Amino acid sequence: MIRTTFIAAAALLAAACTPQTTTGAGSDAPMQSAEASACAARGGELKQVGRMQSWQCVVSYADAGKRCTDGDDCQGDCRVEGNTGLGAGAQTAGVCQATSDRFGCYATVEDGRTRGTICVD
Repeated sequence: MIRTTFIAAAALLAAACTPQTTTGAGSDAPMQSAEASACAARGGELKQVGRMQSWQCVVSYADAGKRCTDGDDCQGDCRVEGNTGLGAGAQTAGVCQATSDRFGCYATVEDGRTRGTICVD
């Protein structure tokens, strides 16, 4: 009796930990939810991003690629993309980021100076 109860509890626990990130039937599309609706209302799209491929709302920015020297010049961040090797405080200009996706390597630019390169995965 105790063994059966233990096995049933373990099965329920395992089922509770299983992520529910798709619509089912083998689809890779995100679940329709309040989050998906809110994302669409902001002009975004739910995408799998980062090393963990988690679903996040990614919004495209109209000023993508515009030259900038500060985040105030952009809808998103002012960045130098890639693993730049620029140290914190280096004087430079960047470009406005294309989307709200925070993953990748980049240096943010504030007041014409970098804050150092970071890689987010």
